[in-house]
Amino acid sequence: MALTSKRAAFFDVDNTLVRGSTLYFLGRGMYQRGFFTKADISRFVVANIRFRMTGTEKADVIQKFQNAATDFIGGHSVADIKKIGEEIYDEFVSPKLWQGTFEIAQSHLDKGEEVWLVTAAPQDMANIIAQRLGLTGALGSKAHIENGIYTGTLDGKLLHGIEKAIAIQELARVHGFNLEDCYSYSDSHNDIPLLQAVGHPCAINPDAILKIRAMAEGWPIHDFRRARFINRLLGPAVSRLAALATLLTPRKR
Repeated sequence: MALTSKRAAFFDVDNTLVRGSTLYFLGRGMYQRGFFTKADISRFVVANIRFRMTGTEKADVIQKFQNAATDFIGGHSVADIKKIGEEIYDEFVSPKLWQGTFEIAQSHLDKGEEVWLVTAAPQDMANIIAQRLGLTGALGSKAHIENGIYTGTLDGKLLHGIEKAIAIQELARVHGFNLEDCYSYSDSHNDIPLLQAVGHPCAINPDAILKIRAMAEGWPIHDFRRARFINRLLGPAVSRLAALATLLTPRKR
């Protein structure tokens, strides 16, 4: 589709586009395929939980998560991880997509605007998600590679917090986007720099801190968690009531 303007929409992934952590899904899939032990994935899960609960810019917390996020793919080939990533998308990621968020992304594409994922998850996994959904592209954390093998270290910084804002600013420079005309979407207050970097920030499934900030700033808020909960809670009852109403409605003679 030809672009009608130099405008783009930037989407965080975990809990914004997907329910849960894509990095955890990758680790779980690798564990199920015998790539490492239960102790290995336990260390990663603990680091992941600590990182998300503290939600901070503290260098030591970020460093620990960076180490956990890259160490478990170290020693494996790019080809193997890509194959596993494709399988994991089908098994874990696709069933957990927030349909409402995807529809927002699709609406940008329908208007001829580019849609980019911006995530702390590995670049390769982010690429797979973007490709499967028909999005423009993805920016993710880059794992270092030598001779087609992951070394277990990051190539650059974890794409988190202010690093996301820096990344889209560079992307805008290369592609000629006017960020004042662009959109960004996230669930986390850690992504406030990403949201502030554009003219049209939006909160999706926001955490408590981001929700307060979004309300104060007048940013749009979409909470698909509530709709999902209500649908799961009331869906069967509403269906039964509708069926009962049909039976009780007098027929026209």
